[in-house]
Amino acid sequence: MSSPSKRRDADVLKLMMTDHKVSLAKEDSVADFFVLFEGPSSSPYEGGKWRVHVVLPIQYPFKSPSIGFCNRIYHPNIDEASGTVCLDVINQTWSPMYDLVNIFDIFLPQLLKYPNSADPLNSSAASLYSSDQESYLRKVREYVLTFASTDSDESDDWKSISSHPSSTDDSEDDHSSSDDAFSDFDDDGEVMEQMADSMEI
Repeated sequence: MSSPSKRRDADVLKLMMTDHKVSLAKEDSVADFFVLFEGPSSSPYEGGKWRVHVVLPIQYPFKSPSIGFCNRIYHPNIDEASGTVCLDVINQTWSPMYDLVNIFDIFLPQLLKYPNSADPLNSSAASLYSSDQESYLRKVREYVLTFASTDSDESDDWKSISSHPSSTDDSEDDHSSSDDAFSDFDDDGEVMEQMADSMEI
């Protein structure tokens, strides 16, 4: 049976080999990184791009990752101020059978498409979703265009948000030092090569 660290490295490398762009928060650690997550098609979030912070605990994959949206998103199950995500499969029913690709290919897209207003982190979004779908969709699109578009002047709004999903003291400094919310996703090929060289897979 492979060690948790080897499984962690393999899962991060597997995520990097998909269409998702990954940027390490610290050059010497694959347990703390950002993913450029694109809104799922056929949803009001389509066309949006979010910087998602992922922290893998030492016990991963036996303990779930911590994830948080860095730039603003309007959704009943995502806290607007902190970016914290309320998702049972991550917070309560996580299994080592799952991996990082599952989160970004299945779990998060499904959450955005099918909010659970009965278990909200954003109560105003949950209320609007339940009472006025048209106004809710309009609000979602407003946030996508304002905070999740690379063409928007507001696309770096993540800098003013408490965006780290775990209480690491130096994470916030790492965030605020970047000039653009999406600029460090340009090329992760070098990181992939370094990881592949150090792993036996």
